[in-house]
Amino acid sequence: MRMSDLPLFSPSPPPAEPLPATIARTLTYIAGHLGQPLLLAELAAVAGLSVWRFATVFRQTMGISPHQYVCARRVDQAELLLRQGMAAAKVASETGFYDQSHLARHFKSARGLTPGQFQGLSARRLPAMAGGAADGDARHAC
Repeated sequence: MRMSDLPLFSPSPPPAEPLPATIARTLTYIAGHLGQPLLLAELAAVAGLSVWRFATVFRQTMGISPHQYVCARRVDQAELLLRQGMAAAKVASETGFYDQSHLARHFKSARGLTPGQFQGLSARRLPAMAGGAADGDARHAC
């Protein structure tokens, strides 16, 4: 096989078939622990795989790295809380970001607006933004 025969890297879309049990278990764990630090070794232990194997299987299955997935889910959760009128500093602590600045960087990268700008607009007219960039390209959430 020649190098020119190898495909360029591009994340694969999530599979149409059911997720492997190891990944499904991990996604459930992530959803329940978004407000806490989530280490790769911890997620690998939940999946019952080595860190290296877990990262590989996760990327092959989900199309993005575990870190990118966690960041995207945190931004999604932050968006929901901001829509409810929660203060950005509280949203940051509830969704596992280190502080409000950390939330603002990731939120702006994923949604194109700071949390404050988002709250100002969503109070007026942003019902269609749910899911935003995270659905189309979760790689940019972090």
